[in-house]
Amino acid sequence: MHDALLIDFANGGCHSCFGASALDSLSLNCHVFLLYGTHNQGNNHALEKFRDASEKVQVLDAVTLASGLYRFKQILDELDLSVIKVLTSAKGKELMLLYREQLFTAVYRFEFDVSAVEKCTCLEGPGHAPSWDSPGEKVRGEVAEFLRHLPGLKGEISVNRSTLIPDCFGHGFSSRTGGVSYLPSLSSLNLFCSAKRRDPRAVVEENRRRLALTAGFYPKTMHFPKVNHANQVWVMGKPEPDSYDGVVTDRSGVVLAAPSADCIPLLFADPVKRVIGATHAGWRGTVMGAAMATVNSMVREFGSDVKDILVAVGPSVGVCCYTMNRHQVQDFTKIHPDCVPDPESAQPHVNIRLANRYGPESHNGGVLPEHIHDHTVRDRPEVTPCTCCNPQKYFSHVRDGVNFGTQVGFIWIRETQQETVMNKGLR
Repeated sequence: MHDALLIDFANGGCHSCFGASALDSLSLNCHVFLLYGTHNQGNNHALEKFRDASEKVQVLDAVTLASGLYRFKQILDELDLSVIKVLTSAKGKELMLLYREQLFTAVYRFEFDVSAVEKCTCLEGPGHAPSWDSPGEKVRGEVAEFLRHLPGLKGEISVNRSTLIPDCFGHGFSSRTGGVSYLPSLSSLNLFCSAKRRDPRAVVEENRRRLALTAGFYPKTMHFPKVNHANQVWVMGKPEPDSYDGVVTDRSGVVLAAPSADCIPLLFADPVKRVIGATHAGWRGTVMGAAMATVNSMVREFGSDVKDILVAVGPSVGVCCYTMNRHQVQDFTKIHPDCVPDPESAQPHVNIRLANRYGPESHNGGVLPEHIHDHTVRDRPEVTPCTCCNPQKYFSHVRDGVNFGTQVGFIWIRETQQETVMNKGLR
């Protein structure tokens, strides 16, 4: 059974043919939404018809379908609704599916009914449905343009940078401010779209675009790993694995991203060989040596000297806020006893950031201690705050639960002057 009914007057159909279905939904205590386009705005006939039947009728007057459906989604989220029936035309269904792909996720379940419009013979019927030559491109462009004009939420976009990484690399760690995501636990610069959450693809793409403008890179060049909470590293240029938590490359202009929401975003840079890496390290990846796997890939694939590699450790959950079951912490104690300060507790605290430091700087690792910028460093500006302790600045899975947002660490190799000249010549 649906809990919301969307009557699509914008893409064909009339008040008489939709009326019976709408009244049936009202009798089932369902919220009804009337979507009008520019050609039928101001027509209050349907609203007057349903006003006496229920107060759960809302009109969505839209300059564009993107704006109308975005408002529709906001109301659904406010009411915690997710099962929607749509009365529309066949052409309207085609368009609605395209808008659904951009503005909704798999959390929302849509059922389309075109039968009423197919039987309609009045002048307001299917003939009013718009016809576009390239509907997919049209919808994507309209949605992107609409989102581009939305105000940023929770303040301005801020990017934290490590003073350890030299200027031949662009890099940074994002926070949660300045984006357009409005749901409380995702607001506002959420940078990852999941089928299990309500932040859709187009909103996340707009957030990434805004971050890119602030940080100084082109958004289309940003590459995210296919996270599996393990230790596999993809060497860009080789066949891409089905899943991996780290990426390394020597290509300039490619932006490597490491997602984070308590897990650790690790950025690696070798200024001598001009090689970079970005790795997502959760507790499993930490135990499995994801950080060291990234270092080894840089050494093996690009000839980096481990003593030239610099590592910046981004915002992540601190030992103050992260606990595990006692039987789970033994692997961290093996890395170093200091990683578990209270091993006898029923829920010992675990310092996964320290575990990531001890791995690369160990005897087998070889990264110089002074080449790691993390929470233990006191003579540089902080880049590794606790995500859980800072709800105004960072997303946190530990704090927010399953509907958490995602920030990222990112790094790229800046083009040399010679590369810039060559690339301009190719354009």
